[in-house]
Amino acid sequence: MSSEQHRVVLLDGGMGQELRRRSDRPATPLWSAQVMLDEPQLVTAVHRDFIDAGAQVITTNNYSATPQRLARDGDAGMFAPLHAAALNAARQVREESGRAVRIAGCLPPLVASYHPEVVPDDVTCLRDYRRLVQAQAEWVDLFLCETMSLMREARAATLAAVESGIPVWVAFTVEDHDGTRLRSGEPLVEAARGAVEAGAEAILVNCSVPEAVTTAMDELAGLGVPFGGYANGFMSAADLKPGGTVKALETRKDLDPEGYADHACRWIELGATIVGGCCEVSPAHIATLAERLIVMGYHLPAPSRPSADS
Repeated sequence: MSSEQHRVVLLDGGMGQELRRRSDRPATPLWSAQVMLDEPQLVTAVHRDFIDAGAQVITTNNYSATPQRLARDGDAGMFAPLHAAALNAARQVREESGRAVRIAGCLPPLVASYHPEVVPDDVTCLRDYRRLVQAQAEWVDLFLCETMSLMREARAATLAAVESGIPVWVAFTVEDHDGTRLRSGEPLVEAARGAVEAGAEAILVNCSVPEAVTTAMDELAGLGVPFGGYANGFMSAADLKPGGTVKALETRKDLDPEGYADHACRWIELGATIVGGCCEVSPAHIATLAERLIVMGYHLPAPSRPSADS
């Protein structure tokens, strides 16, 4: 194995679903943001468990704290406090871990995941992604524009993030039955090229079934930038309606840690150098994946196995 083949970046897994498992409170449309206020200790615990599992990048817990979602489902005035809390949690856990972990600032869909039809106009997108970037830029090591379902949504997020001078990665969500197309129907390869032209330094596919992510790897291989993926564990994420909660989604039974690692290792065989997990991918999944990668010869910190109640 060459020195280049020893390089792989391991992301964390799904924060929101892991919080659901650990909390007795009911799910809400603002679930992950609400936890920052009600049970912040759960957020730091999940970050810590993913780092212990071997994650080299953790993503801030502000996925649902966009201006549109807060106005629809909560309190628009909580934008700044929620972002501050999410950033502080990630920084605190990294410092306590003593590991060289990078913090990725989260730039999510502004209105809803998986639904390109509700994406705001371009002017609104750029304005509000700039607001998200401004709230996070001082404290993050890179920006992750994730679960992008529409080309122009991804472009707005990328342009806003690139203005910060911080590295930008873009992750697209694709059709579960066709990993070559975004959920908008647009070709993944065209969307990826557009993001690279706008300044993205890496392209990923996320929050889609693992099989679709596998298909997508061939689409990304010729871009000339690092690429990879982090899948979810749902039967079909597209069943989630705008403003709904993941409680309505059915979880697959075949994606235990070993099963998920099989898929992720296949992505690496296809050239991926950035892998991790999205919804339903736990610290145990990431620990198993880290162990598999170490056996394959990749240079990663040895994982600490999560406790039974993690």
